[in-house]
Amino acid sequence: MTPPARPGPSISRRGFDDTRRAESLLADPALAPLAEVRDDLVADLTRAADPDSALLGLVRVVEAAGDEAEALLVALRDDAAARARIIGAMGVSTALVDHLVAHPEQWRDAVDAREMTPEERTEALLAEIADPGDLEPQDALRVGYRRQLLGIAARDTTAEDPVEFLPQVGRALADLAGSALEGAVRIAIDELGDEGQTCRFAVIGMGKAGGRELNYVSDVDVIFVAEPVEGADEAAALDVATRVATRMMHACSDATAHGSLWPVDPALRPEGKQGPLVRTVASHRAYYERWAKTWEFQALLKARHLAGDATLGAEYLAAVQPMVWEAASREDFVDDVQAMRRRVEEHIPAAEAARQLKLGPGGLRDVEFSVQLLQLVHGRTDESLHSGTTLDALAALSAGGYVGRADTAVLADAYKVLRTLEHRIQLHRLRRTHLMPTAEADLRRLGRALHLWDQPDKQVVQLRTEHSREVRRLHQRLFYRPLLSAVAKLSPDEARLTPDAARARLSALGYRDPAGALRHLEVLTDGVNRTAAIQRQLLPVMLEWFAEMADPDAGLLAFRKVSEELGTTHWYLRLLRDEGEAAQILAHTLGASRFAGDLLLASPEAVQMLGDADGLRPREREEILKRMRAAASRRDEADAAVASIRAIRRAEIFRVAVADLQGRINLEQVGDALTDISEAVIQASLEVVVRAVEADRGAPVGTDLLIVGMGRLGGSEMGYSSDADVLYVHEPHEGTDDQAAQEAALAVVGELRRLLGAPGSDPPLGLDADLRPEGKSGPMVRSLASYATYYERWSETWEAQALLRARPVAGDPGLGERFTALIDPIRWPAEGLDATQVREVRRLKARMEAERLPRGADRKAHFKLGMGGLSDVEWTVQLLQLEHAHDHEELRTTRTLPALGAAVEAGLVGGEDAVVLREAWSMASLLRNAGMLFRGRPVDSVPSNLREADGVGRIVGMAPQSGLALAESYRRTARHARQVVDRIFYGEV
Repeated sequence: MTPPARPGPSISRRGFDDTRRAESLLADPALAPLAEVRDDLVADLTRAADPDSALLGLVRVVEAAGDEAEALLVALRDDAAARARIIGAMGVSTALVDHLVAHPEQWRDAVDAREMTPEERTEALLAEIADPGDLEPQDALRVGYRRQLLGIAARDTTAEDPVEFLPQVGRALADLAGSALEGAVRIAIDELGDEGQTCRFAVIGMGKAGGRELNYVSDVDVIFVAEPVEGADEAAALDVATRVATRMMHACSDATAHGSLWPVDPALRPEGKQGPLVRTVASHRAYYERWAKTWEFQALLKARHLAGDATLGAEYLAAVQPMVWEAASREDFVDDVQAMRRRVEEHIPAAEAARQLKLGPGGLRDVEFSVQLLQLVHGRTDESLHSGTTLDALAALSAGGYVGRADTAVLADAYKVLRTLEHRIQLHRLRRTHLMPTAEADLRRLGRALHLWDQPDKQVVQLRTEHSREVRRLHQRLFYRPLLSAVAKLSPDEARLTPDAARARLSALGYRDPAGALRHLEVLTDGVNRTAAIQRQLLPVMLEWFAEMADPDAGLLAFRKVSEELGTTHWYLRLLRDEGEAAQILAHTLGASRFAGDLLLASPEAVQMLGDADGLRPREREEILKRMRAAASRRDEADAAVASIRAIRRAEIFRVAVADLQGRINLEQVGDALTDISEAVIQASLEVVVRAVEADRGAPVGTDLLIVGMGRLGGSEMGYSSDADVLYVHEPHEGTDDQAAQEAALAVVGELRRLLGAPGSDPPLGLDADLRPEGKSGPMVRSLASYATYYERWSETWEAQALLRARPVAGDPGLGERFTALIDPIRWPAEGLDATQVREVRRLKARMEAERLPRGADRKAHFKLGMGGLSDVEWTVQLLQLEHAHDHEELRTTRTLPALGAAVEAGLVGGEDAVVLREAWSMASLLRNAGMLFRGRPVDSVPSNLREADGVGRIVGMAPQSGLALAESYRRTARHARQVVDRIFYGEV
């Protein structure tokens, strides 16, 4: 008697959970012939998803093999590939082990499995049915099906990269399902005998079976179509076809001693479960033309002939597929699809949501719905998108520029990972499930099945979480693109942007120069590169968005220029296609505002802020100043440093302009934002210039410098066309000669004015010092002591009035405090104004009205100097401040409207009068800003040109073609305000 083989090396830490049991099984007599390859056997078991289960299954199959045992053991001993295939399948699936125990001869099918064509699979199954031996045909179908399924699983579980192998598995499973359905149809027709020949019958695959991406265990969604053969009665033929369909479904789904295949689900047919099981082609067409809902067309996207009469299947597809690619033109199509996805999520049981690989957030449905919606919307004009297979469709969407390459790679990888997880979970017991397991042993097996060897239970959960998170992020961005709804509303001709369609559409949309606009379109969309492809997606929709604004021609031209500047960057068109409302905001901005367009052309990279959720929030002074200082520090020369500061200013003004045009900020916020930008520019530039002057002089300037904001800068009421009214103050350091300090201060101020006022790609920031003591005749810069002397000896009432809005905006904070302490008693006089001073203020105002209004200007329409305009309101408020601020501290503000509110609280102005003044001041400010936005240059009066008035009116919220109404509205508002000014300011009764 031969002694038993000596045990091989220890199998501890080789992936087995129960090493004692494993050692016992390895020593089982059934495996004795494998003793000489024990190490290789253990190594193969170690690579299995579940080494313990694979080893137990191996013993069970060998014991059950009977006459096949010797050949099986020889293959396991001598053929490494055969051993790997058998162990791989057993390590993943206890159900396949059970099948091999029942049919041990099929081990050869696992070993010899290869890629098969659909025809080969069908031929093999039909052969099993034709010669079932002792089995019923439907049981022979089951055995033959499992034979091929075993081969698919064996190839799958031993693939070098199971995730990359996933598409082949999905195709093979769908083809096998189609072959099984063909076999079931054959069984049903054969059972009916001659009667079964009275109809033509076809099975249309839907869902994953139709898309050739089926799971291991899944319902097979189908639609049945039938036609009578020549000379047969249609009603009788449909009755026969219904019996064929019913028997066919039972042949697949009934549980027998040999199990079942899967349920055949015809619920996607017209009228669902309430409708007839089988229809003719004409009946299908009539239903889809008249009654079908949006989801039914989405379902038809994956329709494919699976079994039965192939010619009839082709006739059915020819009838319904054109309607699939017209469905996106239906009213509310995109909204319907989006709502359907939300309903799917809402019906997931709360206890399952976090574990759902298929239906949950970040699951397979997120990928599928995103891809299908993009296909249906863009597939109307692009036949390359007509695929029922998710990964193929996603690749086509990427090739056509509809989805970014990086996003495509992320989605495709995530889809394959999630589907592979789903496959491995189902394979274990061949049960339909889409839930991630929770038990440690199940997670461990699942992780190892994906070749995650180190802490597989934790790694597989992390892998799923990371991919689901990315899927959800991209789903939210792609599935809810505003662009989709807009594209879906276009006719196919409009979406294609053919020259004839484009020319007609440009005229219909109101472009003034359709021929010029068409030339822009041709330049932007010409070519076969990715840039042109994305432009062809964007422009059909953007044309309408441009046309919603006052000047679509200018908007399209600006878009062309920006696109030519940025078209080769990797992010520009991707941002417009993918990022929320970026494309719509850009189109509306360029179609509404020449000013914003000019800013963007000078800083085209600023378009990036349109894709940022926080991009249109105006930045505060310190945040802007920090960026300006950092930019300036990277430049050696003062000119370059200030140019970099002004570039940031340009982008920040664009941010404010877009936010303003979008209605995200109000007039007060616009004034605050533009003031913050101006202050930051002045402060950062002052620092640059001081360093430059000191370097040029070879010594410190020897004096503290201060820039005081006056007028709208001091009042934080800057507009897009506002200059910066300022005073320049300095205070020599101890020991510094006064004259030297004055000269140094003058050098700094002169250079600062030159650099900020120089022509550039941003609007020059004119620093206007005309409100300084002695006006244009006085020195540009004074020391604090000189200001004190002047104000004490020579100050006039108008200068006290000008100081009402004085506020330090840049320079030395301590000097700012000392200057403020100096001027407070002057602008808030302790006794107010006497009668002579009041008359002086009124006389000066009357003279300004008579002398400063430009020649030919309309006194009733001028925003600043006209009747009821800005000057009227501001002088009225300022007179009240000069007269009463000594008694009412709340009047001590540099801002116009807060001061007006304080005057109401103090009982100095009636509430109704204040409302009239506020409305007039706000309307004039809004219209002046809107004029600058629309024309790109200052506008001082209500435009007399109706087109310009319409553009200005739209910006402030009026309906299109409201140019006349705008002028009438402003004149009425200003007239009422002037009546109040006459009473309060001029004292008229």
